[in-house]
Amino acid sequence: MSRRRILSLWLPRLPIDRIQRFFGKVGLHKSNEPSIVVIKDNNALLIHALDEAAERLGLYIGQPLANARAMCPDLKVFDADTVADAKTLSDIADWCDRFTPLVALDPPHGLFLDITGCAHLFGGEAALLRTLVRALGRQGFAVSAAIAGTSVCARTLTRQATGTIVADGEEAVAISSFPVSALGAGEAITTGLRRAGLKIIGDVASRAPSEITARFGARFSTLLAHALGQGDAPISPRKPLPDYIVEKRFAEPIATDTMIAMTLSRLADTLIASMEKQGKGARRLEAAFFRTDGAVRAITVETGRPVTRSAVIDRLFRERLDALADPLDPGFGFDMIRLSASRTEIVVQEQRDLDAHVHDNDELAALIDRIAARIGGKRVVVHLPQDTHIPECAVLAAQAQHHLAAAMQATWPARTESEPPLRPLRLFDKPEPIKVPFATVPDGPPHQFTWRRALHAVVRVEGPERIAMEWWRQDGKQLTRDYFRIEDAEGLRFWIFRDGLYEGEVFDGDGKPASPGWYVHGLFA
Repeated sequence: MSRRRILSLWLPRLPIDRIQRFFGKVGLHKSNEPSIVVIKDNNALLIHALDEAAERLGLYIGQPLANARAMCPDLKVFDADTVADAKTLSDIADWCDRFTPLVALDPPHGLFLDITGCAHLFGGEAALLRTLVRALGRQGFAVSAAIAGTSVCARTLTRQATGTIVADGEEAVAISSFPVSALGAGEAITTGLRRAGLKIIGDVASRAPSEITARFGARFSTLLAHALGQGDAPISPRKPLPDYIVEKRFAEPIATDTMIAMTLSRLADTLIASMEKQGKGARRLEAAFFRTDGAVRAITVETGRPVTRSAVIDRLFRERLDALADPLDPGFGFDMIRLSASRTEIVVQEQRDLDAHVHDNDELAALIDRIAARIGGKRVVVHLPQDTHIPECAVLAAQAQHHLAAAMQATWPARTESEPPLRPLRLFDKPEPIKVPFATVPDGPPHQFTWRRALHAVVRVEGPERIAMEWWRQDGKQLTRDYFRIEDAEGLRFWIFRDGLYEGEVFDGDGKPASPGWYVHGLFA
């Protein structure tokens, strides 16, 4: 069985290419001007990247800016922006998803693509390599690429022999004549190898592994073995591989809403058919749209229950696309659309014909999914009862799609018929303080209070309802709350409480007894 096949991409001029692409878009780029990017290192400005024109003048990476200006006074200089470079590399990695979903970063300016088993979709490894390099070249990037059986070997080839495709098992022969610096082991190890007379990789490979390990360490010995094709270092893809993937490529890019919707519908049919064979349904779906100019847009929807019908997928994505604040822009068209299920579950068969509650639950779950697709899943919540008598902790707001089953089975305290509610319709997240000039002590309500600069005269009172704090959450406080249902002269009804008792539960900063505080916690309808 053959091993993996890794395609390594290296963009040696990424920082300057990114800047020149920007100026090219606004019409300010002049290709004949030598340009460099500098970065500060030990209080000195050094060349971080340079274009082809600057390289022809003899400039090189790591050269001090002062020396470069002495050689070329008309040099165009830009400051390095490593954050923007990383963002550009991430965008290129997104674009590379059209070739394989297994794309890993090789910082600062490289990528790894695991193309095992997918090269035939593009006419073979050579055709895939040419397609990728030409496409990135048209976008304004200088690219070096190679394919080998291991990531270390492929990465080494991109630095020394771009365009090389090494057959499985021939890695050692392919890199034997390269200098030891091509391994990227660091300046100290490279210098040590040269001093030992080992100038090329073949010289190092001819020595016994134990000798190399004893002199240069196990890490370098492992790096060398992987470069020679002996073993492999796993790559870490940026995104986890979805459970199911279906995609459609177009010879001519599409841009109309009708074609996009039709393509998504057909992909949904194929995806559902694939999952149905294994008795699974999708909980998280992602549609990725690949534009011809390299931009990629991904749209995600989640569901509360496993989806097993393509019509549901169509409806959810239609809702999601219609509600986008930034509408889907096809530009010059999409040349590929991919639909993937990144989270799936086994579908449990239920008796649905005779149970009306099952149908009601299905309709509620479908409604929640549609609302979540339009406004976002985190904004659709259900309230779950909690086993506590503390009012602000008695209800937990949870995401509806994830906790719908628990909400269906939740049991709430029954309300006594013809009796007023014990709890207000509106409960404040944080009780708001009120000013009480005087109250009937020790357990009586206030006669009037001031809330939000308005004075309220109390005409009717129900209570008190005493609630003591949970002893395991007191944090050293031993406060008791007395709640009252209050109605003022205007007919407004409040739920207020006294925090502490007049018998000395409340103390000031000096440890002396203080008057308890009063708060409004909610409003009745």
